[in-house]
Parts: sequence; structure tokens; C-alpha cells
Amino acid sequence: MKFVRLFFKAQHSSRLKNLLIISSSMCMLYFLVSTFNLQYSPSKLVHTHGSSREDHVHESISLQHIVFGIASNKKSWPKRKDYVRLWWKQPYMRGCVFLEQSLPPPEQQIADNDTSLPPLCISGNTSDFRYTYRGRGGLRSAIRVARVVSETVQLNHTNVRWYVFGDDDTVFFPENLVKTLSKYDHELWYYIGTNSEIYEQNRVFGFGMAFGGAGFAISSPLAKVLARIFDSCIERYPHLYGSDSRISSCLAELGVGLTHEPGFHQIDLHGDMFGLLASHPVTPLVSLHHFDHINPIFPNMSTAKALQHLFEAAEVDSQRILQQTICYDRWYSWTISVSWGYAVQIFGNHVLLPDILGVPETFQPWKKGVLLSGVYTFNTRKPHTDPCQRPAIFFFSNVTSGRDGIVTVYKKSFDNCTYDAASPKKLKEVRVLSQRLELDLNQLRAPRRHCCEVLPSSTGQVMDIAIRECKEEELIHMQH
Repeated sequence: MKFVRLFFKAQHSSRLKNLLIISSSMCMLYFLVSTFNLQYSPSKLVHTHGSSREDHVHESISLQHIVFGIASNKKSWPKRKDYVRLWWKQPYMRGCVFLEQSLPPPEQQIADNDTSLPPLCISGNTSDFRYTYRGRGGLRSAIRVARVVSETVQLNHTNVRWYVFGDDDTVFFPENLVKTLSKYDHELWYYIGTNSEIYEQNRVFGFGMAFGGAGFAISSPLAKVLARIFDSCIERYPHLYGSDSRISSCLAELGVGLTHEPGFHQIDLHGDMFGLLASHPVTPLVSLHHFDHINPIFPNMSTAKALQHLFEAAEVDSQRILQQTICYDRWYSWTISVSWGYAVQIFGNHVLLPDILGVPETFQPWKKGVLLSGVYTFNTRKPHTDPCQRPAIFFFSNVTSGRDGIVTVYKKSFDNCTYDAASPKKLKEVRVLSQRLELDLNQLRAPRRHCCEVLPSSTGQVMDIAIRECKEEELIHMQH
């Protein structure tokens, strides 16, 4: 019995030791597995990655993070440099205007000393590249212009987040360009721009192509990769018409598609741009193009003076320029459309909001007589055939800014119609009160139109309007 007790005691001791060893081993294994999961689990990796990306998106971006590449030539630059002078902000901007060769000595010397414009760069030789486009109007210089992308990257500027490209008649609104690009993570591969306004232009050249005259942006890491492979890529596309087709094709080979931004404007149109500008989408105005092919955007002004006039408003409140706000005068049943910094339209009747938002077709298509030439990529509406039945139009006159906000004044430039006492045509002036627009990231990503209301006016010939953010459940409609 004593032996038996000793046996069981020994067995118990042995089992206890084994149990302790096994338990210790399990604890150690659990600790190692837990540590591994904590450091390398997918959820942890995704969380860290997402936090990093979110930080990049929210990093402050400025004009000093952008490098511009502007395509021009020695013939057009002397005539179009004043377009660039409007928006180029020295010393906050970096970049180059690319010419095919140097200007004549007197002009070159003036250009070298003009700090209100970007420096001039000479494009590399492209004579070894083939150009086989057989259609009308094709120019071999399309290869040189396409290579502005790679040559701009090769300028080797530091701390670049975005490369932005345009033509010498592309007018950028720099603050709005920065604001628009701030929505995107510059460390990802982005190709940002817009299509033509003409359906047929997009059908021929591609809905996935950023039209170069509107301007487009390429994030820095993508631009650097594109620059390295670009020459080998464009060898495969001698048959294409333009520079932008070559750029989009090489980006497509890299697997990158176009991110559409409606603030860029190609303006493949002729004539009066009033309808297009007065119906701008709810997004910051980034660029305008083709001013040599359209009427001055303000009446009784030259093209250059009209653009300067628009910039007078843009300098005070860049993010609100051209933003369309609609309200109703319930006393007279008038409908008022304010395109801030440009024009106010007053309809002498009640017009439903969706019927206002279509673009008045005041312009002509880029090419006449071509199938589908008058089919646009946005909703249009025909102006009334009787000018007296059209809205009274008041164009931007002046702007003042003070502690209490911003006041823009709009005045009529012409009036050929008779009217009764209740007609908006009796008005001579419209004053619009607003606060400077400062869009945050959420407002950029999920834009909402602002509201306005008619205020008591001091005289029967002046209308006062206040613009403000809409309340949460506020509807833009005629209140009875």
C-alpha cells in the first residue's frame, strides 16, 4: 500500500510537471501568435494604410506644389502671352512655356526679363518620330506638344505634387485649381481633366481623353513614370491627330483612366458664351479656353478687357466665380438666376428650377455641317425667339469687399423692349450680397447649390439679393 501511494504520488508529481510545461508552452505560443497578429493582421495593415492615405489627402496643398507645362510656339506666344499673364502668379508658380525655337533677339531679351510670365524653354528635337495622320488639319507639332509632359518633368523641380498642362490660350483660375486638386491624394496615380462640350469631338477623339486646351493635371508619381516610358510609347501612335490623344493613349497603356472634373472647360464652341458661363456646374471654375474663337464674354469690351473684368471678381472670391444661385420674388412672381461675378438674369414669370438649369444655347458648335455637330454633352435649352420674352440680363459691373461681406453690382447693358410696371426690365441695377466662399473638403466632394433671397430695396429700380447656404431641408422653389 505504501508503494502504491508512492507510485500515485510520483505519477501525480510527474503529471503536474507535464501540465505545467504544457501550460507554459501554450502561453508562450499564444503570446507569439498574438504578437504576430497584432503586427501583421490585415485589419491592422489596412488601418495603418488608410490613416496614411487620409493624412495625404488632408495635407495642405499650395501653388508651390504645382509645376506647369504650357505649350506654345514662337508665332503664337507674342499674341497670347497676355492670357498667361492674367493668371500667372510670380513668385508662387513654377513651370515653363515650351517653344519650338527661340524668339528673335529683341523679343527673346524682353521675354528673359519679364518676371510676370513663366520662363521660356525650347522643346527637344522630334524629327525622328513618325507622324502619319492623314486627315485634314493634322500638324506634326502634335508630337512636340505631347512631349511637353515629359520635358516638364525633366525640369527636375523639387517637392512637386502635381504637374498641370495647358495651351498658351488656356486661362487657369489658380486658387480654384489648387482647391480642386486638394480632393485627391497626390501620391496615387491620377489623370484629371475634361472632355469637349461637343459630342462628336468626343466620339472621334475619345470620351476617356482629357482635351489639352482645357488643361489637365497628372499626379507627380504618375507623371514621373509616364516621362520615363513616353518616347517608347508614342512610337506606336504616329497615326493619331493631336498631342492629347498621344498622352491619353500612353496613360491607358499604364492602366490609368481619366478622372473627370467639370471645372475644366475646353470650349469647343463659337460665338456668344453667355449661356455656358451663366450655367456653370456647382464646382469651382478651373479653366477656360479658345478665347480667340469666341466673342468677348462681357458686352462692349475687348476680349482682353473682358477677361480682366472677370478676374476682378475672381480676385475677391475665386471659389464663387460663376456659381449659379436661383431664387424667386414671390411678390412679382419673378425668377432670378445669379451667376456670381458674371451676370444676373431675371425672368418675368415663374420658372421651375429644373427648367432654369439647362444651358441656354447662345453659342454655335465648333464645326458646322458635320453630323451631330450640334449635339452637346450637357442639357441645353433654346432662347425664346422673341428677345422681349427673354430674361432681363444684368452684367457684372463692380465689386467691393468689407467687414460685413462682399457686394457685387450688376447693370443692364441694353434694353430694346417696352415693358409694363411689373416687368423686371424696369430695373436698372442688381446688388448681390454674399460672404467669401471657403469650401471645405466635404463641400468639394459633395457640392450643394447655395440659396438666395430678395431683400427690401431702397428704390424701385434696384434689386437687392442675399446669397447664403441653404438650410438642411430648404427647397429652391416659388413659395406661395
